[in-house]
Parts: sequence; C-alpha cells; structure tokens
Amino acid sequence: MSAPILWIAIPFISGFIILSFLRERISPLIAGSVALILALTALIIPIDTALLLGSVSIKISPSIQFFGRSFTLTTADGTILALIYGLSAIWFFGTEASGTANRFVSLGLMIVALLTASIAVEPFLFAALLLEMAAMLVIPLLVPPYQKPGRGVVRFLIYQTLAMPFILFSGWMLAGVEASPGDINTTIQAGTMLGLGFAFLLGVFPLYNWIPMLTEESPPYVVGFLLWAFPTFTVIFGLGFLDRYTWLRTSPQLSGAIQIAGLFMVASGGIFAALQKHVGRMMGYAAIAETGLLMLAMGLQSSEMLNVTFLLIIPRGLELCVWALALSIIKPKVTSLKFNDVQGIARSYPFAVTAIILAHLSMTGFPLLAGFPPRLALWQEIAGQSLSISFWIFLGMLGLILAATRTLAVFVMANENKIWQRNESWTQLIMLGLGVIGLFTLGLFPQILQQFLVNLPALFNHLGQ
Repeated sequence: MSAPILWIAIPFISGFIILSFLRERISPLIAGSVALILALTALIIPIDTALLLGSVSIKISPSIQFFGRSFTLTTADGTILALIYGLSAIWFFGTEASGTANRFVSLGLMIVALLTASIAVEPFLFAALLLEMAAMLVIPLLVPPYQKPGRGVVRFLIYQTLAMPFILFSGWMLAGVEASPGDINTTIQAGTMLGLGFAFLLGVFPLYNWIPMLTEESPPYVVGFLLWAFPTFTVIFGLGFLDRYTWLRTSPQLSGAIQIAGLFMVASGGIFAALQKHVGRMMGYAAIAETGLLMLAMGLQSSEMLNVTFLLIIPRGLELCVWALALSIIKPKVTSLKFNDVQGIARSYPFAVTAIILAHLSMTGFPLLAGFPPRLALWQEIAGQSLSISFWIFLGMLGLILAATRTLAVFVMANENKIWQRNESWTQLIMLGLGVIGLFTLGLFPQILQQFLVNLPALFNHLGQ
C-alpha cells in the first residue's frame, strides 16, 4: 500500500461512506477512530521502510501517480500526519457533544484528506486547486440546507477563490526566477503575487473581516474547525515555498513583510477582541491574533523558526476545539452569544463557561496553559531582534486578556437568587474535561511535544539552518 492511499484516499472514501450510509449517532465514533488509527499509524510505522512482523514484511511506499500527478508522502511527513490526524480525531470525537450535524464528521474527513493532498501533490502548484476544493466542501457545513448564505460565508469563499490564481501565477513566475535569479523585476512581481495569494488564504489584515462574521453567523464548532484546519495547512504550504526557493528564504524584505503583516494581525486581533460584546466574535479575533503569531514565527531569521512555528500550531487545534465545543453547548440555550443574552450563564453551564475562559486564557499565553510555552519561545526570539515588535505583541495579548476578563465578568453577573446548577450532559462534561486536562498538560509538560519537533529538520531541508 502507498502512503497517499492510506492518508488521503482512505479518509476521503471513509467520509463519503459515513455521509451516505451510517447513522448520525455512531458517525462521530467511526470518524474519530479512523483519524486516530491514521495518526497512530503515521507515528509508529515509518514510510518507505520495510517492517518485519513475524514472517510478514510490511512496507508503505511513499508515492502514487494519479491523472499524471504525483502524490508523495515521505518518512519525514509522518510527524505532520500524526499531528494532523491526531487533532482531527479530537474534533471528530467531540462532534456529538457539540450537537453538530452528521455531515460535519463525513465532510470533515474529506476536507482533511484534501488538505493533506495539498502538501503531498507534485507539482506543488496544484495544491492551490486542492485548497479551493476543500474550501468548497466547507460551504455545506457553514450554511444549513435551504438557507441563504451569510456575508461571512460569501466573503470566505471569494477570498479563498481569489488566492488560487495569485498562487498559480506566482508559481509560474518563480520558475522564471530560478532560471534567471538576477532579473529583479520578475523577482519582485513573483514575490508580490505570492504574498497576495497567501494574504487571501490566511486572512491577513485587512482581509480577515469574514472571520468574525462567520463566528457570528455559523455554528461555532464548524467555524472553529475551519479556523484550525485551513491556517494550519496554509502555514505548512508556505513553509514548503520558503524551503524550496533560496531567494525567498534569504530575502530580508520578505521576512520583514511577513513579520509586519503578523504584527498587524496580533495587535488588531487583540484590540478588536477587547472591544467586542459577542463571545463568538471574540473567538474569531483570538484566532486572528494567533495566526499573526504564526506569521511572526515564520518571519524569524533564526534556527528556531521551525520549532517555534510548530509549537504554536499544536496547541492551537486543542484551544479552538475546547472553545468552540463550549460555545456550541451554550449557543442553543440563548437567543444569541451577545453579552446581554449570555449574562449569568455561568450559573447554568459552569463547566462550559470554565472551558471557554481557560481556552481564551491559553490563547493569551497565560502561565500553566498550553499557549504559554510557545509564546514564551516566540517572545524570546523576537526580543532578541526587535523590542518594538515585542511591545506590539504584548499589546495584542493584553487585549485578549481584557476580553477574557470582560467575558468572565458577564458570565458570572447574575441575580443573587439564581441557583447554581449543571445542565451539561455527561458526554459534554467528559469531552470538556479531557480538553481542559489537555490544555494544562501541554502547559505544564511542553517536553511532550519534543518527539514531534525533533523530526522537522528532515521535512524541511533548508529552513532553520
């Protein structure tokens, strides 16, 4: 069996089967189990290496040809595959607790398979087409049947579609830059086109207005999954660009542009979050700020660039999952997620509120939580390069802390006669509890992630050198 069949074809086909034939109650368990098995397989069995199990020899070949295109996953990709499908399993197991429709797990598996294909396809330019296909599959999750899509959904699809031609044209121009690296005009044009493509994909300031719109209009759990999956694969795709082209990797202008864009996202995301009166929009702005931190890490001119970037990526999936799950539990019980409608909700849903606040604080880099070690590592690297950038990061994180404080105050603000009671189901309690335990575990024992980070240099041959 080849690796692309195992980690791309099988989850895609599994998603189709779940959508077509399985009942809603068991589909989260099946989808989560499929993702978990794929994650463990990637972690335990190396690609393109023969293993002897008694008298049986097992070898997973690295590539396959499909319609003239090569899909290749090497041994070095095993770490990323384990992370991707491990975090996906967490999202799928939490589906029943969130009350999300059956099609989330089926289409979610298909989306993850397409996004995985985007980092495996050769020529790599076809990744833009696979990202667009994945974006198309998100639409049925965001828009209920027979309803008109909101402005956030429309803008998301427009921006993702606009990114595709920019990346395709930049790839075509980059081939010319490789042939004649001294052509300054072509180099500038290719860099500009590439930057615009990734700006649309990542929602770089000011192109992120669709994110708070989506968090207000669409199911929180689906939006949280979207805010985890697409930026994660886009960052991996971008790192592949930097690793492939020397002039991109060594360009101080590009590094500076990435950091400036990330700085705007961190600062604006934190400040806007502090001004919100809608809990869902706060999650959107917190995700924007964290994407900005990822961009700042990608712009580091340091050997620790890869480690810091992936240190940020791993907790992000867990933070958004816990936050989105808790919001999904609360949202059906209130008119909206505005402050006026959720005031005093802590007395009815104390565990969901606790999960929201802890996930929020983790995204601010609060000590003992999962977000603290990566932010500390990033801050140490940034402080050695620019104190002004460190100040703006601090301002963004301060805005997120103020937002968390305001949210907590609203949640506990209730009439004294209102009694405390628990309305979360046991399934919801277990999933929220496991998520919170994960946040503290990654915060207290960040060395757990070391086994994932140690293999990154083999995946990106030139970055971090």
